Amino acid sequence: MRHDPSFDLLGSYFPSWMLCIAIGVLATVIVRVVLKRLNLEYQLAPLVVIYPSLAAFFCFTLWLLFFGGR
Repeated sequence: MRHDPSFDLLGSYFPSWMLCIAIGVLATVIVRVVLKRLNLEYQLAPLVVIYPSLAAFFCFTLWLLFFGGR
């Protein structure tokens, strides 16, 4: 089965990486809210490194799960 790098959304083609980035950022925001409510965010060392890395992790994982395989 062949996966195209873009998908049809309301008649316009969007790159699939754009969807993965949007979902990755949304997942990172959800993780931040959960960590904040559990009062665990203060244990994370440099937040400026942690959150972009977490967003990249979610983005790359989604890409591999949905668009990276054969």
